[in-house]
Amino acid sequence: MFDKILIANRGEIACRIIRTARAMGVRTVAVYSDADAQALHVGMADEAVRLGPAPVAESYLRGDLIIQAALDSGAQAIHPGYGFLSENPDFVEQITAAGLTFIGPSAEAIRAMGLKDAAKALMHDAGVPVVPGYHGENQAPDFLAGEADQIGYPVLIKAVAGGGGKGMRLVERAADFAENLASAQAEARTAFGNADVLIEKYITAPRHIEVQIFGDGTDAVHLFERDCSLQRRHQKVIEEAPAPGMTDAVRVAMGAAAVKAAKAIGYAGAGTIEFIVDGSDGLRTDGFWFMEMNTRLQVEHPVTEAITGVDLVEWQLRVAAGAPLPAKQEDLAITGHAFEARLYAEDVPAGFLPATGVIDHLIFPKDARIDSGVEQGDEISPWYDPMIAKITVHGPDRAGALRSLSAALDACQVAGTVTNLDFLRRLARVPDFVAGDVDTGLIARHGETLGAAVVPTARDIAIAAVTSARFADDPFTGFTLWEPLQRQILLRQSDVDIVAVLSVQSADQCRVDIDGQVVSLQRRAGHWGVRAVLHQGRVTVFGPRSISFDVVDPLARNGAALGGDAVLAPMPGLVRDVAVQAGDTVQEGDRMVVLEAMKMEHVLRAPRTGIVAEVRVATGDQVTAGALMVRLEDAE
Repeated sequence: MFDKILIANRGEIACRIIRTARAMGVRTVAVYSDADAQALHVGMADEAVRLGPAPVAESYLRGDLIIQAALDSGAQAIHPGYGFLSENPDFVEQITAAGLTFIGPSAEAIRAMGLKDAAKALMHDAGVPVVPGYHGENQAPDFLAGEADQIGYPVLIKAVAGGGGKGMRLVERAADFAENLASAQAEARTAFGNADVLIEKYITAPRHIEVQIFGDGTDAVHLFERDCSLQRRHQKVIEEAPAPGMTDAVRVAMGAAAVKAAKAIGYAGAGTIEFIVDGSDGLRTDGFWFMEMNTRLQVEHPVTEAITGVDLVEWQLRVAAGAPLPAKQEDLAITGHAFEARLYAEDVPAGFLPATGVIDHLIFPKDARIDSGVEQGDEISPWYDPMIAKITVHGPDRAGALRSLSAALDACQVAGTVTNLDFLRRLARVPDFVAGDVDTGLIARHGETLGAAVVPTARDIAIAAVTSARFADDPFTGFTLWEPLQRQILLRQSDVDIVAVLSVQSADQCRVDIDGQVVSLQRRAGHWGVRAVLHQGRVTVFGPRSISFDVVDPLARNGAALGGDAVLAPMPGLVRDVAVQAGDTVQEGDRMVVLEAMKMEHVLRAPRTGIVAEVRVATGDQVTAGALMVRLEDAE
């Protein structure tokens, strides 16, 4: 076994590899870019080496720097994780030439599976079923159109060097083929430097089922299947193992095909054989076809570990160090069911756009496996994948595991950046998914519901109001003696301004009036029944869903939302200055009154352009909440 390994990756996968290596007594070396200098994986490793600036081309894709870091630190092997250089055969050869061990397959095996067309030809020759289609070298548009006609529409155009849905087009009519072909080739050329495509029969009710394989260069076994059909934009969202609806006969057939594929290229290490499956009429032994092979560990490997009890990273290290397969096929079995949900910093209503921001608050569920590379206080930067964590649950059966998944997602709390958490919560409760009726189009069919923005309830607003008022610290902060114990709280949610009136009844009781709808709150054991956090002017309310509100500074707020022409005192305070007088013409945003309250001075500005009709206050006046200060009228 190795004494020390270098991990040529970052984030959650680097942390995950470190944990297993530590349990095996193997020391670890982390690498990092300038953006990751304080990252979790850097602190977890025994040593850490700087690679360079934040861009991946200057850091995590610099194979020469990574290899030199391994040599300088005395590491004997390099684990690539996934992504970055994990499937780069040139990198593997450079590692070997440097006298180091690559913890993964050979360069030859990676090359064999690197191009989809060549891989499918190889699999066809090995007796592995492949999707009907054209995988040849002739890229003439007229020829490809003729092949599409023979295959039969709908067809799928796919970049041979593709991944992540780039260079992929669905064509349902012959009349649309030429336009989609040109578009796919252009995208493939930009993304991969290779415009070649293949043409395949499109499966109308496709499921994405993959088989985890493991080889030692001579022999291979499979560790059963994972269903990865829940995808958006060809990216996986929730994975599960085993696949719903799987029969023993189909499992045996798919497993045998996967092992045959691994043996055909003398595969060593962890890999995944991905199959496209026709789910239109149940799973059948003649209804699955080879799609591609991932010659690395997969992001979703924890669900396989959960149902088999196998640590795949431990197996990787042992086999790379020269040991034979740790188990025979008959030693492997499925126990229970597992789900993995990918928690991302992304804006779902905006089309799953990646988001950035500082994670101000982060609580993970206790009864779940968490694979994460971030902690509370870390920043989600624009440089890398915005994954926050993978949340994996295991249960005795699918129904039990799904209940655990929903409970884990409900217990998760993230504030400070936009996330897909509510999307995942909704997805876990979609009736089709709950019933196991899954295919790759499920998310698109339910997209309007799954991607809808969260609409706050009156209780959400009330909890946000008492949290922003710091009621728990001192329920009487912001109030004045002899005045009614009422206070306006100004919030903004999705560009909508909300006025909430907080009325104190006791140190543990209050009422919140939101436009005539009154919510009564009772605090017990220091809690209002729903968890909420306030950080840097933003309140996030947690529960079965998460919703955030910006806290509007009432003393700097434009008075328009407080009543048309009236500029009102939003809370008790002392008038420090009056900058206008009756008859003055003011423009929207002009300075009108300076009010001091809670030891701070703030400027109240004109809500619109108009004439000052009257001024009700003077410098030195003490005003109550809601007092009229200035009234405007239209200019003639």
